[in-house]
Formats: sequence, structure tokens, C-alpha cells
Amino acid sequence: MREVTEALLDLLRTGGSGALATVVKATGSTPQVPGARLLLLAGGSSVGTVGGGAIEARVLQALTALIEQPSAKQQLDPPPCAYLLACDLEKELGMCCGGSMEIFVEPIQATPRLWLFGAGHVAEPTAALAKSIGFEVVVVDEREAQNTEQRFPGCRRELTDAQSAVRAHVLGRRDWLLIVTHDHRLDEEALRLALEAEPRYVGLVGSRRKVYRLLRRVAARQGSLDLRRLYAPVGLSLGAETPQEIAVSIVAELIALRHGVEQFGHLRVVEEARLAELLAEHAHVGPPPMVRESSSGPRGMRLG
Repeated sequence: MREVTEALLDLLRTGGSGALATVVKATGSTPQVPGARLLLLAGGSSVGTVGGGAIEARVLQALTALIEQPSAKQQLDPPPCAYLLACDLEKELGMCCGGSMEIFVEPIQATPRLWLFGAGHVAEPTAALAKSIGFEVVVVDEREAQNTEQRFPGCRRELTDAQSAVRAHVLGRRDWLLIVTHDHRLDEEALRLALEAEPRYVGLVGSRRKVYRLLRRVAARQGSLDLRRLYAPVGLSLGAETPQEIAVSIVAELIALRHGVEQFGHLRVVEEARLAELLAEHAHVGPPPMVRESSSGPRGMRLG
């Protein structure tokens, strides 16, 4: 029992994923009692047992289905739900025990982590809202006057640049990246690194023109781009104007994607034909001149 608890805590600390089975009811002669647990890690190793034999094979099959790697299209969907697995050991599994067991199986994932590249006016209310819905928030910004405990209480703060932060951490499905820096060069570098990594979500704050320009520059440096995880401009189409309203739009998008709800209007332009044409034109040529427009949202408001 203790080794399962320790493995589970280690999984959560390191940002891993897995699935847990817990015996909740045992009737008649059974190989395990209520409270027995089996933890299956994403890599395929397991800790604990629910009894061995055919019942354990059935449970491992159920746990594997909860954590097996989804297809590229499914990677933004929420994980499968927990459920109760009931088995008659003799009739269903041919075990000589003759009893029955009910086992609760559930996916286990670490707390989602939101990386804010930039500590400006939009980042501050976004961090507060994201924390209130269960995200661990990491604020990355070299500016000591902006990236403070007072402005980002309860958040992890890294006084460094996006390149150093991304290289220092392994980003995976628990990671959500939001690029909202005060400088276009920083935006471009953060976007390039984010598209090279494998986070669950990449959001870029700015106008459509800015998104086009930055993606053209990144495409010119890297060639083909995988934009399936990119949401730019970031947020749902709520008509947001103030930093607080934009934060609501952004966090609403995170909630929708976290729960697999797709009917809301995202502002993303990655599916537009014009963007595909622009990227194709610039995928194998030098970068265009640096963007000089301000980082702005609706009505031209400064977002940095």
C-alpha cells in the first residue's frame, strides 16, 4: 500500500500521468480485499496489485485504455473519465475463487501548469484567474520590477528569458503556454521554442497581423510548422478590450479546451487559407523585416 502511495506522489510531483485501480468492494472468495490498489504508469510499469491472474489482466487492460497515447487530433481532448469496473470472477473470468469484485479505475494526471511568458498587464489578471481554476502558474520574465510576488501571489516566478526556461524544463501534456511579452523579439523567440516543444496548448496574444508576421518569420527559420496546438490570437471571441476582459477570454478558452468543448468561437487563425499561403511562401526564404507594430488586441490596446 505504501509503495503505491509513494509512486503516486512521485507521479504528481514530476508531472507524469498514469491510471489507478482501487478495490472498493469484494464479495465471497477474492484474491484481494477492499483498499488494494494498482497504479499503472504511462511508461508501462506498475506498482501494487489487485489480486493477480485474470482479474489483474482485466484491470490492466482498463488502465491502459485510460492512459494510452491518443492520436494527434485527440491530444487536446480531456482524458477518459473514471468508472467502476464490476467482475464476477468465476462467470466472467473463469477464476476458481468464485467471488466478485468492484474496482474503481481512474486516470491520474499532474496539476495542469500554465506558463506565462511575460509579466505585463494581461498576465497579471490571467495568472489570478488561472490559479482560481486549478492551474499551477509559472511566470517567466526577466524584469524584476514586473515579475514580483506582489503582482503574482502564489505563482512560481522565474526571472529569466523564455529560451532559458524552456530549455530547463521538459514540457508535456500538463503544460499550457501563453506568450504575452512586452517585446516582439521575445514573442518570436518564445513562439519558436513553444512550437518546437510538445505542450498541450500554445497561446499568442496580439492582433491577426502580428500573428501572421511572427509565424512567417518562424516559418522562414524552421520550415514547416505544426500549428495544431497554437491558438493565436489567443482567447474566445468575447469582444474583450481591457486586460481583465482579455484575461477572462483567455482563461475561458483554457476551460473549454480542458473539457473538450469546441463549439465556442476561438480567435485562432491557423485554419485560414491566407495564413497557409503566407507560410508556404516564406517557409524557405529569409525572415521578413522585423515587426514594428505595437502588441495590441482589439482597439489597439497595449498588451505587454
